[in-house]
Amino acid sequence: MFHGIQITALVFCNVCTEEIFQPNLVLDMAKVLLDNYCFPENLVGMQDAIEQAIKSGEILDISDPKLLANVLTAGVQGALNDPRLVISYEPLAPATPKQEDEASFTREQLLDLIQHVVKYEQLGGNVGYLRIDHIIGQDVVQKLGAFLVDKVWKTLMGTSALVLDLRYTTGGQVSGIPFIISYLYEAGKVLHVDTVYNRPSNTTTEIWTLPQVLGERYGKDKDVVVLISRHTTGVAEDVAYILKNMHRAIIVGERTAGGSLDVQKLRIGASHFYVTVPVSRSVSPLSGGEQSWEVTGVLPCVASQMEQALEKALAILSVRRAVPGMISRLMGILQDYYTLVERVPALLQHLSAFDYSSVQSAEDLATKLNAELQAVSEDPRLLLRVTMPGESATSPVEEEIPVAVDLPDNEELQRALVDTVFQVSVLPGNVGYMRFDEFADPSVLAKLGPYIVQKVWEPLQTTENLIVDLRYNPGGPSSGAVPLLLSYFQDPTTGPVHLFTTYDRRTNRTQEHNSRAGLLSQPYGAQRGIYLLTSHRTATAAEEFAYLMQSLGRATLIGEITAGSLSHTRTFPLLQPEEDIIQGLTITVPVITFVDNHGDCWLGGGVVPDAIVLADEALEKAREVLALHQVMGALVESTGQLLEAHYAIPEVAGKASAMLSTKWAQGGYRSAVDLETLASQLTNDLQEASGDHRLHVFHSHMEPTPEEQSPNKIPTPEELAYIIDALFKVDVLPGNLGYLRFDMMAEAETVKAIGRQLVHLVWDKLVGTDAMIIDMRYNMGGYSTAVPILCSYFFEPEPRQHLYTIFDRSTSHSIEVWTLSQVTGQRYSSLKDIYILTSHMSGSAAEAFARSMKDLHRATVIGEPTMGGSLSGGIYQVGNSSLYASIPSQVVLSPLTGKVWSVSGVEPHITIQASEAMAAAQQIAALRAKVPGVLQTVGKLVADNYAFLDMGADVATKLTALTPKDTYKMVNSEEELAKKVAADLRALSGDAHLKIAHIPEHSKDHIPGIVPMQIPSPEVFEDLIKFSFRTNVFENNIGYLRFDMFGDCDLLTQVSELLVEHVWKKIVHTDALIIDMRYNIGGPTSSIAALCSYFFDEGHPVLLDKVYSRPNDTISEIWTQPQLAGERYGSQKGLIILTSAVTAGAAEEFVYIMKRLGRAFIIGEVTSGGCHPPHTYHVDDTGLYITIPTSRSMSSADGTSWEGAGVAPHLEVPTETALIQAKEMLNTHLYSSK
Repeated sequence: MFHGIQITALVFCNVCTEEIFQPNLVLDMAKVLLDNYCFPENLVGMQDAIEQAIKSGEILDISDPKLLANVLTAGVQGALNDPRLVISYEPLAPATPKQEDEASFTREQLLDLIQHVVKYEQLGGNVGYLRIDHIIGQDVVQKLGAFLVDKVWKTLMGTSALVLDLRYTTGGQVSGIPFIISYLYEAGKVLHVDTVYNRPSNTTTEIWTLPQVLGERYGKDKDVVVLISRHTTGVAEDVAYILKNMHRAIIVGERTAGGSLDVQKLRIGASHFYVTVPVSRSVSPLSGGEQSWEVTGVLPCVASQMEQALEKALAILSVRRAVPGMISRLMGILQDYYTLVERVPALLQHLSAFDYSSVQSAEDLATKLNAELQAVSEDPRLLLRVTMPGESATSPVEEEIPVAVDLPDNEELQRALVDTVFQVSVLPGNVGYMRFDEFADPSVLAKLGPYIVQKVWEPLQTTENLIVDLRYNPGGPSSGAVPLLLSYFQDPTTGPVHLFTTYDRRTNRTQEHNSRAGLLSQPYGAQRGIYLLTSHRTATAAEEFAYLMQSLGRATLIGEITAGSLSHTRTFPLLQPEEDIIQGLTITVPVITFVDNHGDCWLGGGVVPDAIVLADEALEKAREVLALHQVMGALVESTGQLLEAHYAIPEVAGKASAMLSTKWAQGGYRSAVDLETLASQLTNDLQEASGDHRLHVFHSHMEPTPEEQSPNKIPTPEELAYIIDALFKVDVLPGNLGYLRFDMMAEAETVKAIGRQLVHLVWDKLVGTDAMIIDMRYNMGGYSTAVPILCSYFFEPEPRQHLYTIFDRSTSHSIEVWTLSQVTGQRYSSLKDIYILTSHMSGSAAEAFARSMKDLHRATVIGEPTMGGSLSGGIYQVGNSSLYASIPSQVVLSPLTGKVWSVSGVEPHITIQASEAMAAAQQIAALRAKVPGVLQTVGKLVADNYAFLDMGADVATKLTALTPKDTYKMVNSEEELAKKVAADLRALSGDAHLKIAHIPEHSKDHIPGIVPMQIPSPEVFEDLIKFSFRTNVFENNIGYLRFDMFGDCDLLTQVSELLVEHVWKKIVHTDALIIDMRYNIGGPTSSIAALCSYFFDEGHPVLLDKVYSRPNDTISEIWTQPQLAGERYGSQKGLIILTSAVTAGAAEEFVYIMKRLGRAFIIGEVTSGGCHPPHTYHVDDTGLYITIPTSRSMSSADGTSWEGAGVAPHLEVPTETALIQAKEMLNTHLYSSK
């Protein structure tokens, strides 16, 4: 929207001399823009704003016309944020952009134009190069298309990739866009690539790819790179933008100019001022609503200076050309060397389907492949890396491993070597210290063994604990000595200890590494403490040793995370830097699987210490941890003793205490480096051993003190009213549904003391409601002594109810909790529904109330499982330390099972998020209130409509009598209600066809009998008939007809000619007929009369059946029809009908009629005993729908019918042999009659 203040910014005055400017110039400029600018929506209100500014005197004169043009340009560009708008002053001649009319050029002129604007060649690597400096239009293509294809395009078609150079393209025709795009798009499809809006004509033109082109297309799978620069403008920008958003080309170079598809220079009124205006704009369907290229330009996929763009493009194509071979090499390497062989098939499958269409460089390829490989393998060691020219693409040559033969034989030199590698001392407190900075080959250790034992091991044998310093140990070229060194820290009396397992993919060999016997000296054993110091320099064999000592539970690691430089991988070259490929690629592949004694596979990464400190602080931290470990045994033992003395369940306490002692003896707490981590480990172990999340060990510098219980002060009436209003929330919801929320349980004596005021202010508001919601979602507990008082209001005085039993470990006594025979105020009645809402925060006494009401079937619990809190517990100091144990001393036992439930909490009847529990309770309460009315409605529907009058009345009476039963009182959903009613209807009537179901709202379009089915068109019916009816003519001219469902009579009348033509004519002239009803499930009965009529003679009406309709209380007669489509089969030819236990409904009625009238012989099985098509009725305003058989046959003299009983065949045989029997019988009959 333009405003006067913006117009003031357009034109201002700083020189007031000769008046050469009239306000009409601005109005004329506005008119030109309104009629021609391609963003007219940005000009709304512009002209009115200018006129208002002129009237107010805001527009003043500027004497210099060129200055005026510059000022107008700045104002228009600033107001519209469009730098393409330019106002110029040209007094001599308008220099409008020349629009060359290519259509008027001669062929020679056009050929000359092509030679100047199109350049092409085939570059190295079979890359085609096409430079277009002007995009020719449709007219030129039509004249020179064959020439372009023959001379230019055929040269490029055989290339494997194409570079389209638009760096110097500054013009062209919009009509040429579809030709360029189409040659790069796949055949057989068309794509909407752009829409061009032209403002002067106020029209839009859609641009689509062409369905056909001259010559061949380039192919959708060949790479295309488009070069652009800051000079690329107009139509060329649109081409680059379309190819980029089609994901058909990689764009390389600089951001384009941000021009326009069509720019015109237009005169402003009769003046010498001109405005350059973009009159057309691109509305791209490919950009997804994002801003187009105009003004902002096209951003390249790969940025490069204009001069280097071609070189960059060729490098990209070289990488992309190398990708398939590189992927093949990668797959071969993984297959031959990757140690996790079970993951190789999935990796190969993903690589074979790898999409590298967007790869633009070796670095880009490495990023994409790393993401793919690591996502599939879940192995961070499997890694591609980019290499630069001159950088080694393979693993460093393995260092030569010094072995025993390389050592000097001079004993003095051997001793000196040992002294150089090892540093040994005994620190205060009889703590050994050993540092060595390299791992040697086992043969070296064997040769130097006597000197190592003497100089290193013997001084440490008598120490109580040992610090092993690996902070400066980079490992070594061999880890063969690791199992030997580990063996010195195991207990030899327990036999060989499994240390770790390795699998080498290169040799396909698995090796188990166990502790070794026959050591040169006594091992250090498994009981004394080992403290291993690490740093970021600790690597290869040294970190393997550290990892295994930690994994075996044999050492406490202190220091920094290790280097993560394992000797388990190998690096292979994948892509070598070449002339056109600047960067190379390598793949690092794990060739050894390292499995620790727990069966866990070590996937590399540094070893994380138990205590992370700076390397320089590690030794001091080791002394602190050692001091803690010296008293840790006593702390663990004390925790177990407290548990056995106070925990509510003695047998669980003994088991958990024994577990703590065993774990300590096995060194299980060596990873605890301070009291906080020890407390955490003890808590986890206690909760796991007991299954009780309430057991908790914590660290505190201050002794926890229990809150002092102030004397129970009885508040004044005024104070009480305020307290009750703050703590209790009471409401009566729609449907006379009470709501009570309180978030803590008060002590029983307090409740008794204020009982009358509580009843008056809270209870009296709720006692008259029809049902109640008690909200315990925010109640974390309190005093359990008030629970029996609250429960008692929801039961009768007698008999009293056993709520639960409390076992107190501190006294070893059990207390049974019962409801009270007397309460203050009125009881709620034991017949009204109660709904208790719970959450994961509901605990302690709140849980006791909810569980009691649930166990006694007095309430429906809705919400989340409760926290499982204890009624009472104590906090005990562990020894003389700053550790404390929180131990529950009471448990609650169910009166029904005698089992503890307080640990596991209360499971709701309906588990739902706490935030949704209130709405769910209200829905259930509303449903239960409707249940009596629903049962009454169902009973009335049955009584008024069931085909058997007496049975219907009996079912209705008995169903209504079931209303007070518990099965209906506790129903929670309409689905559940439907199942219960359906079961009762079946039990009361014995009729499987009298049924009720719940149909959700979203399925109500498919309710049989309620929503009419759509009738197919006659055209569709022809195919349907051919599919639905099966006919055949057997030997001796025996016809066969099978159809598996009856259709509506009116529907079949519409297509009777089709039925006669495609079905009836095939069998009407047979000598006998078999009608196969074995698989017919019934349908509408309205078409039975017509079907039967074909088997009786014309002119002799036959009464087929009498049908009683209960809703109308009428009997209707069914007669054969006098007129039929097609010929009759007649009453004289043989007719056999096949049946099975599946035959139902209308099919049974047809069989029943034909048997009763003696017109057909029935072979097969007794039919299903269905019913006439039932009617479906909606039950009140619920989602329940009842299906009722409303009619029955009454033709039988004895009053019996086929409904519910089925039709018995004349000849009963298995279903699968019925057709054989029928053909044999008819063949015999026909043969004997000849």
